[in-house]
Amino acid sequence: MGFIMSFSSFIPPQRTLMGPGPSDVSARVLSALARPTVGHLDPTFVGMMDEVKSLLQYAFQTHNKFTIALSAPGSAGMEACFVNLVTPEDTVIVCRNGVFGARMIENVQRLGAKCVIVDGTWGRAVNPQQLEDKLTQHPEAKFVAFVHAETSTGALSDAKTLCSIAKAYDCITIVDAVTSLGGVELAVDDWQIDAVYSGSQKCLSCVPGISPVSFSEQAVELIQNRKTPVPSWFLDQSLVMAYWSGEGKRAYHHTAPVNSLYALHESLLMLQQEGLENSWSRHFQQHQALAQGLKTLGLDFIVPEGERLPQLNTVAIPQGVDDAKVRGYLLNEYNLEIGAGLGQFAGEAWRIGLMGYAARTENVALCLAALKDALVKFG
Repeated sequence: MGFIMSFSSFIPPQRTLMGPGPSDVSARVLSALARPTVGHLDPTFVGMMDEVKSLLQYAFQTHNKFTIALSAPGSAGMEACFVNLVTPEDTVIVCRNGVFGARMIENVQRLGAKCVIVDGTWGRAVNPQQLEDKLTQHPEAKFVAFVHAETSTGALSDAKTLCSIAKAYDCITIVDAVTSLGGVELAVDDWQIDAVYSGSQKCLSCVPGISPVSFSEQAVELIQNRKTPVPSWFLDQSLVMAYWSGEGKRAYHHTAPVNSLYALHESLLMLQQEGLENSWSRHFQQHQALAQGLKTLGLDFIVPEGERLPQLNTVAIPQGVDDAKVRGYLLNEYNLEIGAGLGQFAGEAWRIGLMGYAARTENVALCLAALKDALVKFG
């Protein structure tokens, strides 16, 4: 019939992933993927879902009852927070200091709400005073949204201070913790975060495709009291609640990614066994080792020291060095992936990830040795 083709099983190369994500996945998490698939309403699977909720509450440092894993990547977690909470009548203040703050703005605009932008500098943390100034100018604002760890630049903002300012003006907070969860301090309850989303493939070192989210009681009440339907059926959390919550029988909403949730459970269990503070410390120690080695190579960070993300290091490409050639060399000769610059930093920076399982001494040593070799060859 003309459709006979010759294929074989896909066997990917064994890479060391030190880009902006996904991160290296441990053999322990990969083995969890291979466990027998059960039905997504199987009592044993439902029991595991409850454990995932508890483990996520620990990772987020929250007692929020509605803390779940969305069956979609972090971008869907972002959209879920906005489409469930924001209506066209609302004013939302969004802090933009990189690509992912800009994506928040797009979400607000597509919902037909009024968006007030706090424009920051790429490679810098969000300025708390600029946020307060906008809140003073816009007393009608109902929400404040910002990125805790801006993956496009490697800048870490002071989420505790930003949320404190937002709450002083009675605003609900929406926070992107895609790259921060598990890698740096994040305290959802203590910092008064109302809606937060993350991704499975960053510092949790799980396979991509799942977005942990958590909603405060105030946020849940807002969702439940909406006067208009949530504009996305799949991301309508009032429907998803009935699948993830309650005793006994769960309401069918969609077929969850069963084996991927096995993997998430295992990665969260590893985080709990290591201890959150130990994980934060490990990421910072490996960052310091990388920073010292980069200094020896004559490479400079773009983000100032007090605002740097330990798990996502943005490094200025030396003048005259070909970005693509270096990254291609690392990939082909060392099976090592580092990230290209994004947005304003395209062609100007490398993004070196030290996320989750990738934040190990041997990875730092490999990266530094490979970069030294590449810079000698192409520098």
